[in-house]
Amino acid sequence: MSLNTTSTPGYTFAASGGTASASDAVDPISYLYPHHSTATAQALVNPRGKGIYATDETIDGIEARLVAADGKEGESKVYTDAQKRQRRRRWRECLYESLPTEYISGVILYHETLLDFQLGSVLSNRGIIPGIRADTDAHPLPISPLEPATQGLDDLLPRLQAAAAAGARFSKWRAPILCNSSSLPTQAGLEAQAENLARFAAISQQAGLVPIVEPDILKKSIEVHVKIISMIYARCAAYGVLLEGSLIKPSFPQPGLKHPSRSTTSIPVAVAGVVFLSGGLSDSDAVRYLNAVNVVANKAPANSSFSRLPHLTFSFGRGLQGDAMQKWVKGDEAWAKACSLAAKGEA
Repeated sequence: MSLNTTSTPGYTFAASGGTASASDAVDPISYLYPHHSTATAQALVNPRGKGIYATDETIDGIEARLVAADGKEGESKVYTDAQKRQRRRRWRECLYESLPTEYISGVILYHETLLDFQLGSVLSNRGIIPGIRADTDAHPLPISPLEPATQGLDDLLPRLQAAAAAGARFSKWRAPILCNSSSLPTQAGLEAQAENLARFAAISQQAGLVPIVEPDILKKSIEVHVKIISMIYARCAAYGVLLEGSLIKPSFPQPGLKHPSRSTTSIPVAVAGVVFLSGGLSDSDAVRYLNAVNVVANKAPANSSFSRLPHLTFSFGRGLQGDAMQKWVKGDEAWAKACSLAAKGEA
């Protein structure tokens, strides 16, 4: 036996993400050039005007929103854990059953919603594509404790395979990036997030899912947007990510009117689409910004870089929900229609 084929105890691995065995067969088609993902990526941004609904809040996050939606009365109500779970399920189920399919192409689910509540079929039966949030907790970057580093890569493949089995067809990974006027973000912080996003994208395609990379820049610095997006796609190239089968979910950068970056772009033309997050913007501002960028794309001359951009649409959570939770989804369709018009530059 050659030394090169001798395994080291404790260091064997399986391409499928499970326990390795001598009989495991590696199927390169499962993770090299996953062309089937391009159809899903295109379906998430086509026809123009459709976008993605982000409903991937954590359990604590959705509980806080439900309490806030109750107003002052909600602060005094006491629910058992079973009642809270049932209320979360019922809210999600009602929401998914009433989403306007002419405006919503896909929905990002939290793992409880997809795997425990098994609500992916509610969406897919209505022609809406279910997706899964892939990242977990964020922890301080060791060399720069003020910056978060997103976790979840270690067991990502089996988690995404389980999500795919439950009906998910795409996944999303959020990488928060802190900015200030002096020291943040650090080069180490940017490199860590770019590396994590690229590895996530490669593993997502290995699991048969379309990856959505989300560099969430918490202050809208145009320089940081350009830098991190360029770094992400450099690392995606290193990992062999098929850009045509991927999407990016950036925040809205807000440069000054005379900033030179207004005439540049760092997103490769191969990327299937750009799905903006609403971030800290109000509902109306999120729609206004989305409409503005599409107006620019619509009016761009044929030789402009803006004319070669992929579809620019939305992946809003708060920006879509508005007061829907207070009215138990009655306000959702109006905002979805407004977002759809904005994604075509017609708002």
